[in-house]
Amino acid sequence: MITEIGIVAGDIWHYLDQHGEVKFADLAKGIDKPQDIVLMSLGWLAREGHVILQQADNGYKVSLRKNA
Repeated sequence: MITEIGIVAGDIWHYLDQHGEVKFADLAKGIDKPQDIVLMSLGWLAREGHVILQQADNGYKVSLRKNA
């Protein structure tokens, strides 16, 4: 399970690198993985400081954290 979460985290990172800020729903559809794995992977990336999560009108927006 940990390996799958890590692989999906990489998929998320690459998707965000190509698409910029996206709605969570669009991210989940875009990488076409089970939503529970996407959420765990996104939590991993957030905990390590690689993504920014912002509450939006009907959900969340996700983007990569850019190093200054």
